[in-house]
Amino acid sequence: MLSLNASLLLSDVHLSEERTAQVERFLDLLAGPARDCAELYVLGDLFEYWVGDDDADAPLPARVIAGLRALTAGGTRVRLLHGNRDFLLGPGFARLAGLELLDDPVCLDVQGVPTILMHGDLLCTDDVGYQTLRAQVRSPAWQATMLAQPLAVRHRIARGATAESGRAKAQKSEEIMDVTDAAVDAVFRRFGARRLIHGHTHRPGHHLYRVDGSDCERWVLPDWYGPGGYLRVTPAGIEDIRFPG
Repeated sequence: MLSLNASLLLSDVHLSEERTAQVERFLDLLAGPARDCAELYVLGDLFEYWVGDDDADAPLPARVIAGLRALTAGGTRVRLLHGNRDFLLGPGFARLAGLELLDDPVCLDVQGVPTILMHGDLLCTDDVGYQTLRAQVRSPAWQATMLAQPLAVRHRIARGATAESGRAKAQKSEEIMDVTDAAVDAVFRRFGARRLIHGHTHRPGHHLYRVDGSDCERWVLPDWYGPGGYLRVTPAGIEDIRFPG
């Protein structure tokens, strides 16, 4: 039976044809635990990369869309915001999957608690090179030029960008690629909320802050390059659920 008193949140699933175990695990989540919850939030990077909604009928996207559509048809509300790999997910995908696209950042009531939801990359302000690239690829002009390319060309560009991202990360310090306290404090102040949930950094954990005299908490979601996991939020609190390795 659908529980209105539970929400699931996950991020950085990075679905791809090559990572079959994670694909099956995600589809099992949609067909199992998520069906018992009022809401499922996907906080970015559902796919390893996304080249446009006109690729939605490819085998992997079609399976994922079918799973999401079945979940929403059962009454679970699915809401998704973009990550740094799937920022080209658009209204076509949302319509097919029956989900809602969210802004990043956004502050919503999650089981009675005002909660800031982000992918998390905007908090990594020390990585100036990445922030410059992010601004470029999020611009309407860049995206229009990209989406005008043939599908095969877009796939080639995306695979190259993914490989280049891996090389760039290998040359950066862990500190540069993590969030900064100033950015976290700023987002708490902007929304006036005391809970923040995000992914992106692949450093799952629970962090406590004191901002302007108020106790605040930041939850970081696990990535699915390993076993993966998610948060289950109820009015009683948050349960950090990890899949077995």
